[in-house]
Amino acid sequence: EEEDVYLDAVRFVNYVGLGPRSGDAASTLPFGQQRLLAIARALACDPRVLLLDEPGAGLNRMEKNDLADLIGRIQETGVTIILVEHDMELVMRLADWVVVLNHGARLAKGLPDEVRRNRAVVEAYLGAGDDDD
Repeated sequence: EEEDVYLDAVRFVNYVGLGPRSGDAASTLPFGQQRLLAIARALACDPRVLLLDEPGAGLNRMEKNDLADLIGRIQETGVTIILVEHDMELVMRLADWVVVLNHGARLAKGLPDEVRRNRAVVEAYLGAGDDDD
């Protein structure tokens, strides 16, 4: 059984693209790779639903592209992803359905293109017509 656990760990580390670093201590990995390792750990539990809370925070553009590719591959396996994220480009690239919150209140919900054009969303996030902030 210990060997099975090890083989699963190797499989998930490879799946998220960290195979070349598999012998390194997690604490020595750069921030973006630590995020990928956290996703590998979650995937090892064979989830049907995966909650990702701000996975793109602190990542550079290349790391976000790699993250988006990984999340897309996970989605293709049938895992439902609940993505909490401020990076709207990342959200719009990945989401099938979007709910936008502003100060805890639901501002909009719908398909990504619908939400992107929603006046309340544009005003809240681009400041159009909002002189109070």
